[in-house]
Amino acid sequence: MGPALRAIDHVQLAMPEGGEERATAFYEGLLGLRRRPKPPALAARGGCWFSNGTVELHLGVEADFRPARKAHPAVLVAGLDDLATLLEGAGHPVRFDDEVPGVRRCYVDDPFGNRIELIDAGPGDRPAEGPVERADG
Repeated sequence: MGPALRAIDHVQLAMPEGGEERATAFYEGLLGLRRRPKPPALAARGGCWFSNGTVELHLGVEADFRPARKAHPAVLVAGLDDLATLLEGAGHPVRFDDEVPGVRRCYVDDPFGNRIELIDAGPGDRPAEGPVERADG
């Protein structure tokens, strides 16, 4: 057998220069991902990394920043309703949809306008049917 993809190591999103504190307030303060140090050579470029040991998101500074409004990470969430309430209360509107049968999900924009999909993990870690084909391609 040849090479095989095993997992996603991290997802990187872009952010404007100087947005590290806003990123920390959102990704650490609301989503619960801890900010972790970047290697010195990469830290000099700005941006920040967040992880909870399972989910890892990197934000890199982009000089000609444009938010990702279509492309997005999608993460499974235990306690989706509680997180949606927390986000709404912090001024980050949540948009639920029912376009994928059997999947509870919503979208929220980070402080820079990048779209994040939040999927209800339900009682287990993954939906019983396995990976779901996405209609938002």
